[in-house]
Formats: sequence, C-alpha cells, structure tokens
Amino acid sequence: MMARTAHVERSTKETRITVALNIDGANDSSIDSGIGFFDHLLDALQRHAGFDLQLKAEGDLHVDGHHTVEDVGIALGTALLEAIGDARGVARFGHAYCPMDESLARAVVDISGRPFLHYDCAIPLVRVGDFDGELFAEFLRALAMNARMALHVELLYGANQHHAMEAMMKATARALKMALAIDGGEREIPSTKGVLI
Repeated sequence: MMARTAHVERSTKETRITVALNIDGANDSSIDSGIGFFDHLLDALQRHAGFDLQLKAEGDLHVDGHHTVEDVGIALGTALLEAIGDARGVARFGHAYCPMDESLARAVVDISGRPFLHYDCAIPLVRVGDFDGELFAEFLRALAMNARMALHVELLYGANQHHAMEAMMKATARALKMALAIDGGEREIPSTKGVLI
C-alpha cells in the first residue's frame, strides 16, 4: 500500500498554516494553533483517529479565532483529501458513539467525494478557555467540505461544554479511523460507480 501522507501549506492575509499528515501513523503529533482548547480538540482528533499530525497555525487572533479555526479546517481537510487519494481499498463508511462523562456524541462519516455536514448540538456552545464554542461547527464544516466527505456529528445530550465538544471530536475521530481503514485490499474502490473523491 502506498503511503497515505500529505503536506499542505495555506497562506492568506489572515492566517499561515502548515499541516503534515500521515493517516497510517503512530500517534505522533505536534499541534500549535495559538488557541489552547482548540489544540486540545485537535490532539483528541489526531490521537483517536490514529494519525500522525504536525500542525502549526499563525492567525489574526487579535481579531478573534474564526479565521484561524476555519482555515485549520480547510488545510486539514485538504491534507486528508490528498492523503486519501482515490480511496482505493478503504472501508468508506465509519461511525462511532463517544461519551465523556454526562455527554454522549455520535459521528457518522462517508468518504464519498460529496461534501456535506450535518451538525446538531443539544446544548449551546459559548466558550471554553480561549475557544469560542460556535467555531466548533465552523471547523467541522471546513474539514468536511475540503476533505469532500459527508460528516454527521451530533451531541445527543450533555451539560458541560468542554465534555460536549471533546465527545463530538472523539466520535468524529473514531468514525474517520473506521472509514479510512483498509479492508478491500488495493484493488477495490468502494463504489458502484467505480470512483470516489
């Protein structure tokens, strides 16, 4: 199997981001977005998906975190798309439930080539540390659109914002790990059309 790796650089007037991704990694990471709780969420994504991820973001945090969080989602989604390649041999579909204390989250993913995000959170997400909770959905949207995958993420119930976002990120990670697992050898593309992505 060819290495499923990617290196992406994104530079705008608002952000400068570099991402190095290995889907079949050894849980090696170096993550610095400049936003502490966002780093914590990205670390959970990397660790539970089983990726190697080196990510460095410099953004206009004096404005707010929006540009940085969205552009990290764009860069990471772009890296995923590049690393997946033609998706030959992948399981394609993945799903996971993840609890964190009182919170329970569900994520379902289809490595389909058709980008879509369904996001439903049972509680309002306001702020955890220096992370604006409404940006969580913006990250997931950017990730799904740029990785060209259908992603459904739901917080079924919960009370604590930290627990809620971490449960949703871990569920997303576990669903991605399942969907990206090689189960059809190198011959098969898991689609009746004979093409994905």
